[in-house]
Amino acid sequence: MLSVTPEELTVPKLHQLLLGSVGPRPICFASTIDAQGNRNLAPFSFFNVFSANPPILVFSPARSGRTNETKHTHDNVKEVPQVVINVVTYEMVHQMSLTSSPYAKGVDEFVKSGFTPIDSDLVKPARVKESPIQLECEVQQVVELGQNGGAGNLVICKVLKMHIDESKLNEHGQIDQTKIDLVARMGGDWYCRAHGDAMFELVKPLTNCGIGVDALPEHIRLSHVLSGNDLGQLGNIETIPDNDFIQGVKAEFAGKDPILTAKSLLAEGKSKEALALLW
Repeated sequence: MLSVTPEELTVPKLHQLLLGSVGPRPICFASTIDAQGNRNLAPFSFFNVFSANPPILVFSPARSGRTNETKHTHDNVKEVPQVVINVVTYEMVHQMSLTSSPYAKGVDEFVKSGFTPIDSDLVKPARVKESPIQLECEVQQVVELGQNGGAGNLVICKVLKMHIDESKLNEHGQIDQTKIDLVARMGGDWYCRAHGDAMFELVKPLTNCGIGVDALPEHIRLSHVLSGNDLGQLGNIETIPDNDFIQGVKAEFAGKDPILTAKSLLAEGKSKEALALLW
């Protein structure tokens, strides 16, 4: 296990380790303008949503680790405190990457990348037509975390209006994660595509509590066959199955190895049956 403190590392090395460790990170594709109305479009992966009421997004256009210069986006939101945050999908990832090139101030990345600017309703910066979700925001605060190269600048934004491609919604009016095809940043030149087998569902225990791993019998907890994920699935069951259910499952799988069979049941999402077999 490598154990180091940030002070032991150069900024580029620390930056590399942090970005390789924390990911995949969603991408803030930020459209801004300066005081003269010049457009700028740039992606930032130090980004997330932090509140729903009020609706708050935060991204960080950090200072250059090489030159210590601030990003044009950072300068723009201090001059005109508005931004449109556009989500990035797989279909637009190469155009998006092009906008991260170090173009000179005043160069229009909409033109350079071939993206289509469309007028916003409530803010001055343009939206990216090709993005399926565009969020018009007002900048409430810019928190500068330092003055040295690599220092972040937290741009705290309040969402004023959302524009959502209705073809990306499901029958409940929710954004369908299988349709939107989002991408995210990882370390180095790596990206991640939220698509196909890379995605999986895991029901969150928002209102109900599982019995916990500590409630499992010792022969289950200390098994050398069951993984931590297996134990987590078993611990997420809300109640221990009753005796009739347990005996029924044991009878159904009589003659089979209980632990290996339980692992197969867990892989199929049949946690209750797996626990009954192991109990």
